Amino acid sequence: MCALKRREAVPALIGEPGDFLIIAGLAGSAKDISALTLDGDNVFCLAGAMGAAAMMGLGLALAQPRKRILVVTGDGELLMNVGSLATIANVNPANLSIICVDNGRYGETGYQRSHTDGCTDLAQMAAGAGISQIRTITHSTELDEGRQLIRESNATSFVLLKVDASKPPAFKRNFSPSGSRMRFRTHLGLDQ
Repeated sequence: MCALKRREAVPALIGEPGDFLIIAGLAGSAKDISALTLDGDNVFCLAGAMGAAAMMGLGLALAQPRKRILVVTGDGELLMNVGSLATIANVNPANLSIICVDNGRYGETGYQRSHTDGCTDLAQMAAGAGISQIRTITHSTELDEGRQLIRESNATSFVLLKVDASKPPAFKRNFSPSGSRMRFRTHLGLDQ
């Protein structure tokens, strides 16, 4: 069993969430981020767009090159669009970091075991896609190094955060896609 507890490891890895524009994927990662930021204006949580978080983050990184962009997704969601890693590696924006919270479960569809609970390693897939700044974190002693990477990398970075299969925080986030979009756009200064 993994030594890292999800509810402790995600906040410890991210640190101050206000330092980023955050795209959060579905299920657990959206709850992780919403609980950490109290559904903050700098966060756009996806709803019903499984596999889209990494590519949304890429688009945001290109549109906002002076801001640090953080994608927080889960293993199940990233497996749905693992090809996005190849596109991201080829574009390689320096302001983009991806955290994959890997609990080995498909949290959106009933907590079935995902491929990462077997032999699939998403960090190796990211490396094979061409992302050069990669860390796999399995112990709390590695969190500081991962936090530094997502904040200071001069190339796209990828952190695979291996956590136990416990549930994410029980946070009731805003599930209104249009409301979230408008709040995020206002935060960016696009609706003024």
